[in-house]
Amino acid sequence: MTDDVEPGSIGQGEPLKGAHLTVTSKSFTESLIMGAMMGIALQAAGADVVDRTGIQGSIGGREAIRSGDADAMYEYTGTAWITYQGNDKPIADPHKQWEAVRDADRGQGVAWLPPAALNNTYALAMNEANFKKYGTKTLSDVAALAKRDPGAVTLCVESEFANRADGLPGMEKAYGMKIPAKNVTQMDTGIIYTQTEKGKCTFGEVFTTDGRIKSMHLVVMDDDRHFFPNYNAAPVINAQTLKQWPAITKVLDPVTAKLTNAVAQELNAKVDVDGEDPHQVALDWMKKEGFVK
Repeated sequence: MTDDVEPGSIGQGEPLKGAHLTVTSKSFTESLIMGAMMGIALQAAGADVVDRTGIQGSIGGREAIRSGDADAMYEYTGTAWITYQGNDKPIADPHKQWEAVRDADRGQGVAWLPPAALNNTYALAMNEANFKKYGTKTLSDVAALAKRDPGAVTLCVESEFANRADGLPGMEKAYGMKIPAKNVTQMDTGIIYTQTEKGKCTFGEVFTTDGRIKSMHLVVMDDDRHFFPNYNAAPVINAQTLKQWPAITKVLDPVTAKLTNAVAQELNAKVDVDGEDPHQVALDWMKKEGFVK
């Protein structure tokens, strides 16, 4: 990375001067933005940073951190708990979920720094017209509506969500919903958002930090029984790297603390809706927040 940045509220005194660090990320928008934020923060603190963001899939970035081929990335607690660590029951409390993931990874050469409020998990959303019509605010409300007026609850979902235990079948079980198969249409992710916006289905499966939620004025239902796993973003660092450069924690903590679902929706929309470059979006935000100059 060759950003011409200086310390703002982070990186004072350049505590990482002399460090050669490699930052990685997954290939989707939010991960690319957070990877760029991380790299920019480390540069401001004096490190030379190699950009290896955009690795396909989840496993590649994870293995790069474990092996030391990369030093740092943002990962999601739910992905680690379920995909890497092989658990099938999520932990409802987000902080306890993070603690469990952190503790399980101690022997894997992977260190977890404190998590963000940003929680990129599943949700159901509806357009404003349907929200005014039905007034549902929670998934319990949706379950009550399905019982009272079965035809009112139609769903647009991905095929994976339709069949996963942490998707539709589990959600129906957790909330006591019974949605007839004829009321569920499976489709690609992008189409779900447009169909939900148009009201072709009452509820669409969304990801809680997706920029299209804001741009399409969709209303997200609260998961009031905490069924869906927590996918809080947190920096993961190669354990040896963190031991050598402990100041990484002080540099990244303030950035992570500012990451919320609202921030993620806004920044993701700049890329996915407005067509901006993820790295530039990250740099503009880092400067706006005063982290770097």
